[in-house]
Amino acid sequence: MSKAVKAAIIGSTGYGGVELIRLLAHHPQVEVTSVISSSSAGAPIAEGFPHLTEICTDILDDVDPALIRSKAEVVFIATPPGIAARLIPSLLAEGLKVIDISGDHRLKSRSEYETWYKKEPAEQQYLDQAVYGLCEVYGEAVHGVDLISNPGCFPTSALLGLIPAVQEGYIDHSTIIIDAKSGVSGAGRGTSVGNHYPEINENFRAYKINKHQHIPEIEQVLSDIAGEKVLTTFTTHLVPMTRGIMSTIYATVKDGHTVEDFISLYSNYYEGRKFVRIRKNGTWPATKEVSGSNYCDIGFSVDERTGRITIVSVIDNLVKGAAGQAIQNLNLMMGWDETLGLNFVPMYP
Repeated sequence: MSKAVKAAIIGSTGYGGVELIRLLAHHPQVEVTSVISSSSAGAPIAEGFPHLTEICTDILDDVDPALIRSKAEVVFIATPPGIAARLIPSLLAEGLKVIDISGDHRLKSRSEYETWYKKEPAEQQYLDQAVYGLCEVYGEAVHGVDLISNPGCFPTSALLGLIPAVQEGYIDHSTIIIDAKSGVSGAGRGTSVGNHYPEINENFRAYKINKHQHIPEIEQVLSDIAGEKVLTTFTTHLVPMTRGIMSTIYATVKDGHTVEDFISLYSNYYEGRKFVRIRKNGTWPATKEVSGSNYCDIGFSVDERTGRITIVSVIDNLVKGAAGQAIQNLNLMMGWDETLGLNFVPMYP
């Protein structure tokens, strides 16, 4: 193989950044040469994450585009929303390739981003330039580009569970309801009352009802697939577990399609895409079965009594929902096999 690509990670002290370090340590074509955190610059990364002792001995760099360019060729941005939009122009100007995990370049409308994220949006030229990196759907489009917008965790699970049925007209897309549950790591490492242990332990709650920032992302992609505006009802729940997302999706079936029709459709649509696994009739996936992996597992049940389908789609929010898909995008960007560095078995139990 060719010489290893040098990579930098901005936001290395968040869960997504640390997951990138873990996964890239096993990538045969990538060397992490800079770990970056503006809030902890100058400290060893293992000081805040002792599990990296003697594995990653790097001192955290500050955010300096010229310094990053001297050390790296590709930059992953794993920061909270609102930061990448300010950084990316200077990073691209330095000749770096960028994979944005933050969400700042997912929505193509500046006003829509401002409405849902409540932050200053990126300039339109960069929104237009960014390729949406849902690998199993838009993977061909990311080859050779300089800016990829990594999908959100909830959208990855929901969209992979919906796109074949929407594209082929197997469901009435005006009836889509997405009931999604996430582990607490999706809220990041920062502390708040909502993810404080006494608040979340032995508790289960809905949040951001009809106001979650991933709603327009899901609808933007489904509308692109359908060729017309698609609206959804999307509700998120916080579950007292560390990792995982389960999207339980409901819609009205069209033309009398059976569960076997859906299984056949999805198996054909995702044929050759290793990280989407379609369950046999009568079996449905659980979050534990994809934990620590880049897999998305999908199962189906058609209720002939109501004429509705239930689609269950599960991922690990930190891997397929963030760092793993970012690496999958890097592989496609560089023209490598998309599974490179990601061929590991889920952790079980």
